[in-house]
Amino acid sequence: MKKYVILNASPRKNSNISQMLDIMRNELLALGAQLHYIDVCKLQFAPCIGCMKCRSDHECIQPEDDAKRVLRLVQECDGIIVGSPCYWGNMTGQLKMLFDRWVYGLMDHKESGYPQPLQKGKKALIVTTCTTPWPFNIIFKQSAGTVRAIKEVLCWSGFKIVGTVQKGGTCKIKELTSKEIAKCRKIAGKIHCTH
Repeated sequence: MKKYVILNASPRKNSNISQMLDIMRNELLALGAQLHYIDVCKLQFAPCIGCMKCRSDHECIQPEDDAKRVLRLVQECDGIIVGSPCYWGNMTGQLKMLFDRWVYGLMDHKESGYPQPLQKGKKALIVTTCTTPWPFNIIFKQSAGTVRAIKEVLCWSGFKIVGTVQKGGTCKIKELTSKEIAKCRKIAGKIHCTH
């Protein structure tokens, strides 16, 4: 049975991000997957203090908290789905703080100093929304900037990005379109396929 972690970085309960992630969750459950659905904004953890001890010790010096618990789920999963609204062309602060705490579990460094991904062979999906309408959300690097920032973390960690969903213009179009719903279902199947 394949295992997936879904990270929902939206602070709003019924947001477009939450709706899209729910569609993907239901699709994966129907395919027989095991899921851990994480509301990032509800996690309790301290920010990274930049001590760099985790680089040599391969463990964060901070006390046991939600950041460490969720990282273990990610290390044991077959794939990850990350959803974040666009905040200034980037991911939410809470999600960035979580990724900062996970550096030691996502990548290592060779003696030469080059990064070494620790999550190779795993797949990932990225979901984002922003108020900037299409196609300007892409052109002005709003939702596209959010995707780029999340890709930066996931790709250096070894994840293969198999799909993205970017929804622009959410201040005027609050509901998901039938096309967006179909895309969410399709890429959920894509992360679960064996090819």
